[in-house]
Amino acid sequence: MSTRPTRRVVLATGLATAALSLVSGCAMGGAGGTAARDIGGEKSDEGGKAGGKITVWSWDVAARAMKRLARTFEKRHPGTTVDVVDIGYDNAYDKITVGLRGGSGLADVLTVEGSYMPRYIGNFPSGFYDLTSLGGRYGGDFDRAAWRTVTGKDGAVFALPWDIGPCALYYRTDHFRAAGVDPKLLLTWDDYIAAGVRIKEATGRKLLIMDSTDAGILPMLLQQQGQSYFKGGRVAVDTPEAVKALTLMKTLHDKGLVDYEKGWDGLVTGTKEGKATTTPTAAWWTGTLNDEMPELKGRFGVVPLPGFTADGIRTSNIGGSTLCVPGQSENPRLAWAFIQFLLTGKTNQVSMLKREGLFPAYLPALDDPYLSAKQEYFGGQAVLDVFARLARNIPPVENNKDDAKATDIMISAVNGVMLRGKDPRAALESAARQLATATGRERVK
Repeated sequence: MSTRPTRRVVLATGLATAALSLVSGCAMGGAGGTAARDIGGEKSDEGGKAGGKITVWSWDVAARAMKRLARTFEKRHPGTTVDVVDIGYDNAYDKITVGLRGGSGLADVLTVEGSYMPRYIGNFPSGFYDLTSLGGRYGGDFDRAAWRTVTGKDGAVFALPWDIGPCALYYRTDHFRAAGVDPKLLLTWDDYIAAGVRIKEATGRKLLIMDSTDAGILPMLLQQQGQSYFKGGRVAVDTPEAVKALTLMKTLHDKGLVDYEKGWDGLVTGTKEGKATTTPTAAWWTGTLNDEMPELKGRFGVVPLPGFTADGIRTSNIGGSTLCVPGQSENPRLAWAFIQFLLTGKTNQVSMLKREGLFPAYLPALDDPYLSAKQEYFGGQAVLDVFARLARNIPPVENNKDDAKATDIMISAVNGVMLRGKDPRAALESAARQLATATGRERVK
């Protein structure tokens, strides 16, 4: 199950070109002062304490899900109106950033992808309501990695996680069968490379598709090892973990196991044409397979990602979103009540998974029987159960306001290694120097 590709183009490949520079180096701003305000009020919206009208900004199936459930919310809270506006993904972050800079013009509830939320918190410290007193109690109910994206300094809570993208390895069952490879034995990335060589010899198929215009699977491999581009506020792109990840990618290239395609369309078309036999990616890819490749029903399976060691972490995360209340909201109590209604109950979360393919960050929803149901497309495998089990082990990592700068620099480093044969360690050391200079941050020693 998945959101539509129109929403996932950026989630699958990294950052939208238009959004790369939006929150990097922008002036501090937002609603009043330098500290976020607390909404206040009671922890529950019972007793008719929330009323009036709010506007909500989102896009694609996320907007559709909220429009559907807003009607239920209004019925439960007579006298309330929830206006959900699909602002489209292409200009969403332009609109949000302009509103935060100017201190006006934003909706009462905003959809912000998890990786973007720390940038906004860092650049606009007074731009959002502090939800700690109302939402802090839910911390243990959400995926740890997603929860980290919505918390600021001293654990202050500025949003609630919505959906996540736990990662696993999708594979073509027919290709593996033809090569005599058992996918359940792919415990490590070394096992994965060895299987790729064997599959290529038997079928002529490469192992995976990468886009030469982005950082490829590097962020996924870093998170699997418990880090991002930063650690403790320091630049961490040349750590032993980073060298290990980029060396793995270079090995895949050197052994001729990578098929390079351009963008989302290239990935979808290449997969449909069988150019590669695996796709290490997130739970939402199941929906793309169902929607875009119905003719391949029964030819895919899912296993956990290989680990860097046999007993290592077997997952990561790509994508996911949050809901927050900007500090300029004129009805923050109703805004919070709507967020609470959507995201802190099992019924609505499972409903959004079933109807819109939004994989819950809310952990109680992962125990619902729906996730253990067999899926015909995957030959009767209960693939959502695979992701549900993996989701509880996604390593939390650090995102911050300088992620956009890091992404630019790391794309160049990855391309230098993958396409021009540079040494991974040397390329990453150079990238670390550049990033430290660009951000004024120290490097991890």
